[in-house]
Amino acid sequence: MTQLDARPQAGDTVRGSAPADGRDGGVRGKGLGGNSVGLMGSAVIGVSTVAPVYCLTSTLGSTAGEVGVQMPAVFLAGFLPMLLVAFAYRELNKVMPDCGTSFTWTVKAFGPRVGWMCGWGLVIATIIVLSNLAGVATSYFWLLAGEVTNSASVAALDDNKLVHIVTCLVLIAAATAISYRGMTATKGVQYALVGLQLAVLALFVTMALSKAGSGDAAFAGSLDFSWSWMNPFAVQSFAAFTAGLSLSIFMFWGWDACLTANEETTGSEKTPGRAALIAMVVLVGSYLATGIAAQMTVGSGTSGLGLANPETSDNVFAALAGPVMGPGLGVLLFVAVLASAAASLQTTFIPVARTVLAMSTYEAMPASYAKVHPRFRTPGRATVTAGIGTGVFYTVMTLISEHVLIDTIYALGLMICFYYALTAFACVWYFRAELTRSGRDLVFRGLFPAVGGLLLAAVFAKTLYDMWDPAYGSGSSVFGVGSVFVIGVGLLLLGVVLMVAMERHSPAFFRGQVLTKETPALVVED
Repeated sequence: MTQLDARPQAGDTVRGSAPADGRDGGVRGKGLGGNSVGLMGSAVIGVSTVAPVYCLTSTLGSTAGEVGVQMPAVFLAGFLPMLLVAFAYRELNKVMPDCGTSFTWTVKAFGPRVGWMCGWGLVIATIIVLSNLAGVATSYFWLLAGEVTNSASVAALDDNKLVHIVTCLVLIAAATAISYRGMTATKGVQYALVGLQLAVLALFVTMALSKAGSGDAAFAGSLDFSWSWMNPFAVQSFAAFTAGLSLSIFMFWGWDACLTANEETTGSEKTPGRAALIAMVVLVGSYLATGIAAQMTVGSGTSGLGLANPETSDNVFAALAGPVMGPGLGVLLFVAVLASAAASLQTTFIPVARTVLAMSTYEAMPASYAKVHPRFRTPGRATVTAGIGTGVFYTVMTLISEHVLIDTIYALGLMICFYYALTAFACVWYFRAELTRSGRDLVFRGLFPAVGGLLLAAVFAKTLYDMWDPAYGSGSSVFGVGSVFVIGVGLLLLGVVLMVAMERHSPAFFRGQVLTKETPALVVED
């Protein structure tokens, strides 16, 4: 089928109605299907992309191992910069509801080169996450199959590299197909999968609290709740705190997916920002409730069912499912983790495909990606390319070395902090002429984004420093330098190389002739 070219021709107008303050930011129409998602659907997409159940099973134990009983405090500490950055996204989206989000906004604030690198950070971070999610979904598929059939040999099929890769590629293809068919198809699947996740988490929390202090020998590490768990200053060392904070920030990554769907959302100027804040509240509530319930039930020790037990810390729910929920209901946790990874795998295509679409529309990437499907109104070519790229990336990394794949995932935090911090600073700089207009503008367009950006920039710098040590990640190194550092910095430098190549191919964008850097004139909102 033919696809529609999203690049505007002479005389074309900017998409949609002007935002409430009378500015359109100079954004271009992309041909996406408008009014496909409402407030609730947008919030569900944000929650789904984060994959709360998967994040909890993979990081509860690691976080407890770093900070002990202060795990809830570290969850709140990781929530803070994300919340502050969410305000930056909301304010920028009000005046420029563009699916390019971070890319478009940083171009408008800082110019084409900074904006291109910000877009690259989002794209490469998403590809890494997609490959990781596909791998997790594959592992839990075979683990669940083994539980249902009560067959260890079926569960062991995940250890067969060929079977694992083929299964992974099938899941990637299915997720790509659903995303290709548009936001309506995405929304329908997500309501079911997110509802399942939150329902199972609520059941787990309820049953865990009922077992806390029961005197059962299996829960010998049970603890009484203490408000001191909420004190981040009680963490034993700054190094432990920053390590826990990095894990916590990763647990909140992905909420901005509802912003990248802004051109397909009803009320594109306000609804995505509100949806992002709703998603953040749901996530932090789920994390705190689950973390506190688990800690009260089994404690944060390093033996038995303790959350910090190194033998089970990378998959806490696999260890707690049976003891907490029983053999019958325990399988629901396996189903929830599989649903969480599968749901996130599907929605995570949204930000990468739409960012690539926007970059191509503004001539920062090849023109072939500036196309939308004539029926589904989605960035079809960008979505398929992201799926192929994910499959190739995961297959190559798996065949090269398990250690390389692990280190690539560790490098993800660098990318997340990079483009979130740039977006927060873009908000402050873009609105700098308006910060003294009112107290609201000073706080939501200046103070909150600036603090959030500074916090993430600090985590970026600390992570970069820690990555230099070969002990970081899998423990491997390249010429004495940690392989995580080499991968993280190498991926950013790859972006620089590609940017230089695109500048030769598309000089108009890099001269600021397509998407112009600007400082908006002071205006009075209605």
